[in-house]
Amino acid sequence: MFLLSGLAGLHLLVSFVRAQSSTSAYVEPSVPTGTPIPGDYTGALRPQIHYSPPRDFMNDPNGMFLDPDGVYHLYYQYNPTDIVAGNQHWGHATSRDLYHWENQPIAIFPGAQGEGIFSGSSVIDVNNTSGFFPNQTNGVVAFYTLNTAEEETQELAYSTDGGYTFTKYANNPVISINSTQFRDPKVIWYPATQQWVMVIAYAQEFTIGFYTSPNLTNWTHASNFSHHGLLGLQYECPNLVQIPMLSNISIENPLDPSNIASTDMYLLQISINPGAPLGGSISQSFPGTFNGTHFTPVDQATRLNDFGKDNYAGQFFYGIPPTSPQISIAWASNWQYSQVVPTGELEGFRSAMTLPRYNVLANTTRGDYTLVSLPYNLSPLYTTVTSLANSTSLANSSLLYDYSTTVPSGALTFNMTVSSIPLANASGTANFTFMSSVTGESIRGGFYLGGDTPFFINRGNIRGFDNPFFTDKFSTNNLVNTDTQTFRLQVVIDRSILEVFLDNGLRSATTTFFAEGILDTLIISTAGLNPGVQVSADVYGLKSGWAAEENKNGTVAGNVTMANQMIRRNKLGHIKY
Repeated sequence: MFLLSGLAGLHLLVSFVRAQSSTSAYVEPSVPTGTPIPGDYTGALRPQIHYSPPRDFMNDPNGMFLDPDGVYHLYYQYNPTDIVAGNQHWGHATSRDLYHWENQPIAIFPGAQGEGIFSGSSVIDVNNTSGFFPNQTNGVVAFYTLNTAEEETQELAYSTDGGYTFTKYANNPVISINSTQFRDPKVIWYPATQQWVMVIAYAQEFTIGFYTSPNLTNWTHASNFSHHGLLGLQYECPNLVQIPMLSNISIENPLDPSNIASTDMYLLQISINPGAPLGGSISQSFPGTFNGTHFTPVDQATRLNDFGKDNYAGQFFYGIPPTSPQISIAWASNWQYSQVVPTGELEGFRSAMTLPRYNVLANTTRGDYTLVSLPYNLSPLYTTVTSLANSTSLANSSLLYDYSTTVPSGALTFNMTVSSIPLANASGTANFTFMSSVTGESIRGGFYLGGDTPFFINRGNIRGFDNPFFTDKFSTNNLVNTDTQTFRLQVVIDRSILEVFLDNGLRSATTTFFAEGILDTLIISTAGLNPGVQVSADVYGLKSGWAAEENKNGTVAGNVTMANQMIRRNKLGHIKY
């Protein structure tokens, strides 16, 4: 992670959450312990289905795991005192569906001024290998980098209440190599050797170290993975996960369980910052094999996770069976501008996470072991059982949908399928535009069926943020599948984040944008298509994960707590007496 300093933001609360009490203590009295931090999720730029912090600054996801009760735990790099990075804690939120989150109290605090609790991971010590959890099978052990001016060391903290409160290990650090560039431990269990495995970044040596341990406290260096892929100026946030493969990427529903084959393949993910091809930060993945101590990539190719600019430091949830698609969340921003985007001054928070994603590998025409990423099931969020708008005859035509009154969340998804594309001399375009009927601002994208079949995204007509590093156009190439002669596109927009998924997730992009006006109109259009090409599309509204939801006390999202008083607000944000 990369740190600067800046100004503080506004502090409001939208929902009460169920949380266990915390016994953590901290040297800075302004940071609350044992209670969730309040936040306001009603802002025009505030995502409604992507997780964002209650207030102030968030970056990397940390410590993610699925607990035995079916609760997903998301920890994250968090500065609870400012809208820029620094004063790093582990924030905490929980969810049962990865879209409706409950903000929990801060999980891990620095122990002294000048310390930072940097990125890391969590595991469930089912067999009590650590000795921390007698008569318990759900003990959680969190690993993090303790950052000081003198050194970065690896520490652990353990939780006996399922990951809500933590006790720091008395004999920390568990690994120290006298380096200021040694961070971001990711720990997994390797069944074949009955050992824990840690991957960690020797950041400016462009090396990922592999360590093993029988008990989570005593670690032995096993091997290194060095100078692969894009180097940038440093490696960060490595992840290692066993991952299944698709039998056939071309079918309409590729994640059907019958189409998923369990394998011995692993995926090593490495983030770099700065040094991405578009500038700033990016993540890359290496498929390969792992024997418990050494990782061997299948080839020397560099595989970027995203062709946009706002997907970094992704992490996979611990506890997902290796035979199932692995679930990830990443940070939806870029270090080139994350600390100056306008949500800080306007709405008191900065940064959101990407959509939760299913991840598998697939062999394709031009690339073996391609990482396929698709959104975690969105259908429970649909505002209606049937689509809000649809067409089965969009060839050389257009569909316009005004969602200003039908989708109060401002979150929308659509699917488009272009079929019967000729194998030779294909032509035409398939485009989409989200626009504001008030300001005329727009974000758009599209696919050219001819030539080298490029796909583009353009956020250059959004006027709410101007920065020399806020690249406004992105593109990739996406070959038409010769077996199906079909192109598929899924798009999700959520107030200030756009994510696109091409051809069942073979390519994906994450793009933030900050409009002056509210986007309220969708246009899907095609032009210049060959005779016989068919196009269909359907559009669904998405319910907010925050608004109009009650907790066990009967309070709803949009409530604000100030001076121990509860103030109810209606959906427009107006106070109700």
